[in-house]
Amino acid sequence: MTEPRINDRIRVPEVRLVGPEGEQVGIVSIGEALRLAQDSELDLVEVAPMARPPVAKLMDYGKFKYESAQKAREARRNQALTVIKEMRLRLKIDPHDYETKKGHVERFLKGGDKVKITVMFRGREQSRPEMGYRLLQRLAADVSELGVVESNPKQDGRNMVMVIAPHRNAQALQQQAQQSKSRPAKGEQEAEQAPSA
Repeated sequence: MTEPRINDRIRVPEVRLVGPEGEQVGIVSIGEALRLAQDSELDLVEVAPMARPPVAKLMDYGKFKYESAQKAREARRNQALTVIKEMRLRLKIDPHDYETKKGHVERFLKGGDKVKITVMFRGREQSRPEMGYRLLQRLAADVSELGVVESNPKQDGRNMVMVIAPHRNAQALQQQAQQSKSRPAKGEQEAEQAPSA
């Protein structure tokens, strides 16, 4: 984002001036606007350069820059960060290995992360993509209470890929469970406060 022009950098004959409290001063020459800014110990900042004539406002530019940086930082902090974890499977997976991988997928979904599941095909397995599709469908059915299929299985070269996202309400339930674990129940608090006899 380009910074607005301030004070002497404004190169137009006249501007529509806005006062420090947002009041309309009117159309004034650039010299008059700069003199008013100097008298009030503020900066003349061009806020709408494309308007005819351009709109300039009297303000403390350093304070304005600081506040806009704070707002941008706050907006970044409030953004939900989605992480995509990846789980790789082979077509001829052992039942125990399948249960282990399924456990990892469940843990990722409980943590609120999306999971990209990849089935890797080798050699002649590439001629049987329906087996990979069935494996992915089986996994999706096994974790259906924790997540929903966001993108259906699709062939990607030697691999077949599917993405599972956690249920939205599951994340809210997870946060409530963590909060209830962090503070003891009412009966436990009373038991802790009662003196031992």
